[in-house]
Amino acid sequence: MFEEILTYLKDQFFIIAYFITWVVSVATYRKYFDTALKYFPIFIAYTFFTDLLGYFIKYNDNFQFFSDNRYSSLNIIIYNIYQLVAYLFFYWVYYRVIQSVRYRKMIRYGLAVTLTTYAISLFFYNPFYKGLYIAETVGSWVLLMCIVLYVLEKRKEESAYPIVRNLLFWISLGNFIFYLFTPYMFLLGSFDDKLWFKYPIQKALFVLIAFMYGSYTLGLILSRRKAFR
Repeated sequence: MFEEILTYLKDQFFIIAYFITWVVSVATYRKYFDTALKYFPIFIAYTFFTDLLGYFIKYNDNFQFFSDNRYSSLNIIIYNIYQLVAYLFFYWVYYRVIQSVRYRKMIRYGLAVTLTTYAISLFFYNPFYKGLYIAETVGSWVLLMCIVLYVLEKRKEESAYPIVRNLLFWISLGNFIFYLFTPYMFLLGSFDDKLWFKYPIQKALFVLIAFMYGSYTLGLILSRRKAFR
């Protein structure tokens, strides 16, 4: 088991970024414990264990979901669930933070569109065997919309603190860059698995993950409690 963990850390080195971000999020929790991000450490831990479980499902027979050997390495279901949870979490964060009634209504509509797209996808794809990449792409559009709405509202505010002291600014930056590209990478790979090996898509994904969690960590370190919103 220990050797398998070392192999995992070597192959999926970005998992260390998850762990570092989680440690920093716990150490700095007093900065945001009473904000919309109060569940952020739990979300980071969930991300960490999702990737860890996904790896062992794929490479360890003791973690298989299916008795049929044809599907023994399939771990896509936990990622389908994870991505929907991630969208719901961040939609909730921006809905709580944004004050504009019109913007909040747009987020509610966006949530309805995302859930509807996921529901429709279930009629065409089995989530145990296939990634719901079209629904994920739609979900990413809604998240990007939430970030844009947040930035538009934030620009109108006056604050005694620079934007770099605002934790949600850094989280928004990391999310925006990550979800601006990754849904299309997964969608492209779903059409032809060989593209993942023909082009450096996986390496680009790792770089985007590192950027996103680096942005999270930097925000946790630089942020000030009174600057949050």
